[in-house]
Amino acid sequence: MKHSIAACALALPMIAHAGGIDRLKAFIAGARTAEADFSQTVADKSGRVTQQASGKMAFARPGKFRWDYSTPYEQAIVGDGSRLWLYDADLDQVTVKPLGDVIAGTPAALLAGDDAIEKYFVLKNAGEADGLEWLEATPKTRDTSFERIRMGFKGDVLVQMELFDFFGQRTTLKLSRMVRNPSIAPSRFIFIPPKGADIIGD
Repeated sequence: MKHSIAACALALPMIAHAGGIDRLKAFIAGARTAEADFSQTVADKSGRVTQQASGKMAFARPGKFRWDYSTPYEQAIVGDGSRLWLYDADLDQVTVKPLGDVIAGTPAALLAGDDAIEKYFVLKNAGEADGLEWLEATPKTRDTSFERIRMGFKGDVLVQMELFDFFGQRTTLKLSRMVRNPSIAPSRFIFIPPKGADIIGD
């Protein structure tokens, strides 16, 4: 089950900004870099929680990001601008792929992507609930892991994403303690495989 924790993060689709989606536009325009804590929960179609994880994330637009999972397993997802690295500490295994092949399917693409992302999703405002302003995005292509995604904003800050897959599962990603536009060392987005780790891919 643990591999699907990071896989869920990698499967989170990126979301467009478009006219009238003011909160998303403000968030994308106002954060060239950011850091936050995150918690991730996966529930099955009956609402039973099947996975929980947490950690820290950071991004630098365009194209650089890092998600470090600390619980329940130590994993890292790093985009260095050209390649995507996935590290599983328990397996001592690193998977590496060209970033262009996978960037469109990641939450990091939403956060660290550019302004050309609106071509991938149809957006609509989804009203207010739980003190947040929501929008809903539906992929324009069926070649995706998720049927739809909801994004919740408090002011100009994205604080929650809910992703619904074709099997009735819901992945909830909550962001907290977000700092916008901090100074982040370039080395944060460079991944050096641990000595002796098994490396799969390019």
